[in-house]
Amino acid sequence: MPSPAVARPADPSGDPSAAPSTAGSHRAATVGVVLVGLLVIAAFTVPHLVGWEVHTRAPRSQVEELVIPPLHGWFAPQWFGPGTLPAIALGLGGWWWGVRWARVAPWRGLLLATYLLALGWCLALALVDGPSGLSRVLGHPVEYLPTARSIDDVGLLLAEYVDRISYDASPRNWPTHVAGHPPLMLLFFVGLVQVGLGGDLAAGVVVTVVGASMPVAVLVTLRALAGHDLARRIAVPLALSPVAVFVAVSADAVIGAVVAWGLACLALASRPGDEGPDRCSRWGWSVAAGLLLGCSVLMSYGMPLVGLVALAVITAGRAWRTPVFPVTVAAALVPVLGFAVAGFAWWEAYPVLHERYWDGIASIRPASYWLWGNLAALAVITGPAVWGGLGVLVTRVRPHAQRALPEPERVVLLLAGAMLLVVLAADASRMSKSEVERIWVPFVPWLTLTVALLPPRWRSPALLAQVVTALAVQHLAYTTW
Repeated sequence: MPSPAVARPADPSGDPSAAPSTAGSHRAATVGVVLVGLLVIAAFTVPHLVGWEVHTRAPRSQVEELVIPPLHGWFAPQWFGPGTLPAIALGLGGWWWGVRWARVAPWRGLLLATYLLALGWCLALALVDGPSGLSRVLGHPVEYLPTARSIDDVGLLLAEYVDRISYDASPRNWPTHVAGHPPLMLLFFVGLVQVGLGGDLAAGVVVTVVGASMPVAVLVTLRALAGHDLARRIAVPLALSPVAVFVAVSADAVIGAVVAWGLACLALASRPGDEGPDRCSRWGWSVAAGLLLGCSVLMSYGMPLVGLVALAVITAGRAWRTPVFPVTVAAALVPVLGFAVAGFAWWEAYPVLHERYWDGIASIRPASYWLWGNLAALAVITGPAVWGGLGVLVTRVRPHAQRALPEPERVVLLLAGAMLLVVLAADASRMSKSEVERIWVPFVPWLTLTVALLPPRWRSPALLAQVVTALAVQHLAYTTW
């Protein structure tokens, strides 16, 4: 006779919203959407209503009311552009037909279709502003590309990189984005220049092509840890996320892709069950994961926090008794220590960056606004459905502690919950105040997993809300990322 404490069996369909009561999930999702709606409204309106200068940016026309904190841009409606009709067609097509097809599609076909949908969605949204929608950001003087065109000695670059971060190095100090990141991000663009893709538009296309692969990496991760059903359910919401507005114009999309594929390799190394990898494959995937995650650390100072998500992947795969963790860590140290030998030590650079950051505009951006304004910006680029899913996620913590969750739901809780903690830690660090639309890009696909927790009757309207959010942001705001 089973004990009363035995967990309820998982739903055979693998539907992570089917285990707890639908009514409870509905209430939790409603609370999540309402709370984030209030947060976003407050973030947009409070600075204007009370005359609070939060120093989001200098407005284009010097008319203060046009600035729209927490976004780094201004209100500038553009009702129609070259990408408008393709974006509407892709959004509505994915919403109406794509979800149904994803349920029965061949797995490889699903991966390819998800990538093409994500790529088309990113490009169409960017092209609402015409070709400049892909080129204007990366060609800005504070970005990587103009500096990359001037680099002809990588060894010298690494040797003097730290010395040129500080404002005291003027006039030789690095521009904002180069100084604010480790050198591998700059070297990515140096590579594009060397192979003839260093034009503003060409680089924008490359960034979009790479960044659009994030949803595919997440699907690979989910299949390895939780099976096909969960991946199929989340494929279209991942591809049609509002974050696409910023993927096509931000180098952070490249960082996000490196992180996503690193975690996907880690999931392949950690996958449990009869289909788990043999020892040789496990080592191989672990090494690939470590190298990618180590490279991400050399692209952004915030990426070490993603180590928490890496631990969640290993936990989800129940791979702690395997060599996955030590092999991955060892492999991750290879690029970090290699760059240190070449002249760039991450641990020496970060304190210098911290000093520069607080010597600049960060010193006048009020933490009393940006600690929650940053989260409002995150809400805008993730869309309302994610926050409904996060509301449901909170209600799953206790069943998880009681080991009463179906496996797909457990995986969502671990991955999305870990990424939520990463976001909160990054926000609390106060090293990112304003300009976070691009900074949050690598984190968004993993938070989007929570959409799978929404009750069945929420899914279609929630996906439509995601599409409408992306179209509204692209057409109503001039965003500088």
